Amino acid sequence: MKPINNPKFSNLFNLPTSAKKEEPQKSIIPPETAVPDRRSFLQKAALGGLGLGAFMSMPIEDTLAHSMQNVNRNSNPSDLRITDLRIAEVAGAPMRCPIIRIDTNQGIYGLGEVRDGASARYALVLKSRILGENPCQVERLFKKIKLFGNHARQAGGVCGIEMALWDLAGKAYNVPIYQMLGGKYRDSIRLYSDTTKSNDPEIFADRMKARKDKGYTFLKMDFGVEMVKDNKGSVVNTKAFEKGKAWDSEYGSYGRTGHPFTGVQITDKGIAEMVEFVAAVRDKIGYEIPLAADHFGHFDYKECIRLGEALEPYRLAWLEDMVPWFYTEKWKQITDAIKTPTLTGEDIFLKEEFIKLIDARAIDMIQPDLASSGGILETKKIGDYAEEKGIPMAMHFAGTPVSFMANIHCAAATENFISLEHHSVDIPWWEDMVKNIPKPLVIDGFAKVPEGPGLGIELNEEVIKQHLQEGTEYFAPTEDWNTDRSNDRWWS
Repeated sequence: MKPINNPKFSNLFNLPTSAKKEEPQKSIIPPETAVPDRRSFLQKAALGGLGLGAFMSMPIEDTLAHSMQNVNRNSNPSDLRITDLRIAEVAGAPMRCPIIRIDTNQGIYGLGEVRDGASARYALVLKSRILGENPCQVERLFKKIKLFGNHARQAGGVCGIEMALWDLAGKAYNVPIYQMLGGKYRDSIRLYSDTTKSNDPEIFADRMKARKDKGYTFLKMDFGVEMVKDNKGSVVNTKAFEKGKAWDSEYGSYGRTGHPFTGVQITDKGIAEMVEFVAAVRDKIGYEIPLAADHFGHFDYKECIRLGEALEPYRLAWLEDMVPWFYTEKWKQITDAIKTPTLTGEDIFLKEEFIKLIDARAIDMIQPDLASSGGILETKKIGDYAEEKGIPMAMHFAGTPVSFMANIHCAAATENFISLEHHSVDIPWWEDMVKNIPKPLVIDGFAKVPEGPGLGIELNEEVIKQHLQEGTEYFAPTEDWNTDRSNDRWWS
């Protein structure tokens, strides 16, 4: 692999020397079901009244029976079959997040998660396609269901099920997911954090500084044209969306109109006001840690270039989603025109569209959201391809600890990874949703890679039930989705 020598990147790969080395996490398999090593077996055999001499002279049937008495019999991978799929929807974590549980005939289950804000039905419609299947055949089942996914949150069901299949496979073979991906490059995963916005640059900067004070070594700020649009002489064409169609996310509004079609422009005054937010943050946090930027607003690529040029003195880690990801030529025009790295990808499903952007040199970095990009293995494939082309990978995430841990395993196993988003810093019960893993999950802006089987976590039923989406139940039966109702083939 050739080294990345792009002058747009500063020290994004450098980890602080203060990153702590912790003891390996213990497996979540109960001790009484763990496979004994040879020494402990012989010791226990002697203590149990079976001396070594007696052991050596026993019939083979008795020897096997005795030697297998403490082996984990919870899972026989080749005979494992999926028997059910259920959903528990958590509210405010940071958004509505449907957690998937896939049950099996051997009592073990796998956890996954539909992407934040997406419908649980994206997963339920796939239930009939996986019932009776062996969950350890992860890639085969992924190919069977991926035709039901699409970009952004429409991929949520496919990706959530893929996460749960890996969790099941890991539990069946008693290994962490990262090991099944080929091993890990790092023991701890660097996180980046953002904060709530304020129209006052100084207040915004204080909130960002508070993230640094929590130990985060990578920050991202959201600032956009909506923060200055009401200032006189700052933004052109704001009135187009005032009558009946506001600047929100309703269909036909500013938030649902593609960037090239809003007709919005920023004046020099507006550019200066947007830059003021970044200047205030840099003044508070300094330059020793990376600062990225996102959510600039919906305007076309020439306005993006003007803003990008104005931000260059502040050495931002990247400029994210300046135009929709599918405008490859517009992205290339932006990337070629400015010195700050460009980045997109959180709404892309599968590796093929990432490959188009990478091969066109349209962006400097990629940012898949594992809950949209195709799940754990597909995201690693995306990262590996980008690595071959000298492109770094950040990872987008906003969900519960279930999807968080899927990201952690993928990040650990992907060499060109830089940093993972953490969007739930201010939710006090967020880490309490899972158990059987050392707490806190995040220490000084890093998350330890779990060593337990599968994802390495189990749900805390009590906490999940306290935060269910209104009108939903905790893993309620889903028999209505058991029957396959279509011919899913793409060709005749």
